[in-house]
Amino acid sequence: MSKPGKLIGILVVVALAAFLLWSTLASQKATCNVCVAFNGGRNCATASASSVQEAKRSAQTTACGVLAQGMDQSISCQNVQPLSEKCEGE
Repeated sequence: MSKPGKLIGILVVVALAAFLLWSTLASQKATCNVCVAFNGGRNCATASASSVQEAKRSAQTTACGVLAQGMDQSISCQNVQPLSEKCEGE
């Protein structure tokens, strides 16, 4: 492959990667930090999403990941009232 062909190929790959990064970050309009107490432990997690509700749910799910063992406990942990939640964005 010639030098101009390689350069064009690299530019196309970089442009595609930049577009994917931009489109992913542009959809993250809300960020939440949620702390949960469950099963004798406490954990906090941060998540971002397109809405505050989705960000809260995702942060709580992530926080419960280390506290819960098995599907039953995961569901129970996701349904407990968070100790704290702080959100920014839409």
